[in-house]
Amino acid sequence: MTEPASLPRVVIATDGACKGNPGVGGWGAILRAANGTEKVLMGAEAHTTNNRMELTGAIEALKALSRPAEVILSTDSNYVRDGITKWIHGWKRNGWKTADKKPVKNAELWQALLEATARHKVEWRWVKGHSGDPDNERADQLANEAIVNLRGR
Repeated sequence: MTEPASLPRVVIATDGACKGNPGVGGWGAILRAANGTEKVLMGAEAHTTNNRMELTGAIEALKALSRPAEVILSTDSNYVRDGITKWIHGWKRNGWKTADKKPVKNAELWQALLEATARHKVEWRWVKGHSGDPDNERADQLANEAIVNLRGR
């Protein structure tokens, strides 16, 4: 197994946005390598929810990494951070059911996120949204730009 110290380091900031919930939604992500190179990603869906866009931003950012990496991923979504760090293993063990035996919402996205994290060492960080964090603000702008681009079609 590769030693974590030998993995490339990448800082990722993601955000999701939705106009109406459900409604038109977008996600944005900024990926920054240790050498300063930056990649920007965004996308949108015509009918979705804010939580789905938050998850999709994290999934797509991790999938964009060409090789295993040591990742610090910042999100303003407690849903994403708590889901991946606290709840997901119980959901998986329970056949994608919650503690009260109800189906996990967005289970297919949680499964995709679990798969996307598998080859990386990910540290999940929560940042307060709309509080001036530069990367979170940029990711939010990208998510909203993606919505505008979709609506403009």
